[in-house]
Amino acid sequence: MALRGVWQLQKLIVSYCDWGGSSRGIRAFMETHLPTFKEKNPQLEVVTQVIRNQHPHLHGIYKNHRERVVCVRNLTPEDVLLHATRLRNSLGRKVVKLRTRHVTRQPSVQGTWTTALKF
Repeated sequence: MALRGVWQLQKLIVSYCDWGGSSRGIRAFMETHLPTFKEKNPQLEVVTQVIRNQHPHLHGIYKNHRERVVCVRNLTPEDVLLHATRLRNSLGRKVVKLRTRHVTRQPSVQGTWTTALKF
């Protein structure tokens, strides 16, 4: 995703095994979808890396020095493309879990809404 017009994903590292069965989908992704993905994203540096005896994964490095790793073992080439696109579209920020469902500075005068209302 672009923050103020600047894409946040700097580098995408595609790691795979050249003979393992769990890397079958990512090898097909590299043959079919990766060249067009590189052409559509010239701002992105895409590096392929052979790591033997390990499951394949996508490793995204962002401008804010954060990293995200997604395991893509036994996935189809279309699913690998979906994960690569999601890495490109994310900002690389840390995921923060909200404590409550509704966050407000000024609570409602009527009280909080519940499903157990009796009329």
